[in-house]
Amino acid sequence: MLEQLTGHLVADLSIKTFSLLLVLVALETVLSADNAVALAAIAQDIEDPQQQRQALNWGLIIALVLRISLLFTATWVIQFWQFELGGALYLLWLSLKHFWNYFYPNIAEEQTVDSPKDKNYQFGQIILLIAFTDLAFSLDSVTAAVAVSSKTWLVLTGCIIGIITLRFMAGLFVHWLSEFTYLLDAAYLTVFGVGVRLMFKALIPDHVPPQWLMLTLIVFLFIWGFSKRVTPEAQEILNIDICEKTRR
Repeated sequence: MLEQLTGHLVADLSIKTFSLLLVLVALETVLSADNAVALAAIAQDIEDPQQQRQALNWGLIIALVLRISLLFTATWVIQFWQFELGGALYLLWLSLKHFWNYFYPNIAEEQTVDSPKDKNYQFGQIILLIAFTDLAFSLDSVTAAVAVSSKTWLVLTGCIIGIITLRFMAGLFVHWLSEFTYLLDAAYLTVFGVGVRLMFKALIPDHVPPQWLMLTLIVFLFIWGFSKRVTPEAQEILNIDICEKTRR
């Protein structure tokens, strides 16, 4: 009888643990959709597809180390609003930089990369941008995961699976960014929205926009982002431009 009860208890705990793991993975996946398109937008600055993949791989390896560090210090980090303010300012800078280059392309063109040394520097810079962008996005998702379960190993497993999912999602978005006209702008508007929410959370926590509002905004931005495909003529011009950049 005792063995039977023990068996049922172990089975119940296993089902509960598995269910919690599914919740954590789902949470990471849902909260990582905006993150994935942001990382894809950063990786798109590299013309060579193989180097894009390498930048995403290395960036997310560093991101995983940073996420694990954040996980183990989450209860300490959430006591300091300065961390969230720093993440907010970083995301706002990232999005505003994109739109500054969008409205003032001549200034961006002056900063062309010529030498192999400069290209290596840009490659390393993009890897770090990917890692720190993921960290800024993770400030919300990691604290949410810690709230779901107090078991560190379970949250850690969900975090690792989430990073792997994020890598595949970012790879898809890299491909889609060249196919849809508005998706890149939608990505950086999403980054801006997440940055604004983090700033509210850091400075005026009583007036933070609710999560459902942010998710609704992101859904509408994604709908707009996927609303128009790049025409064959525009794609041909883009391919010529990429070839010219590659020859430099």
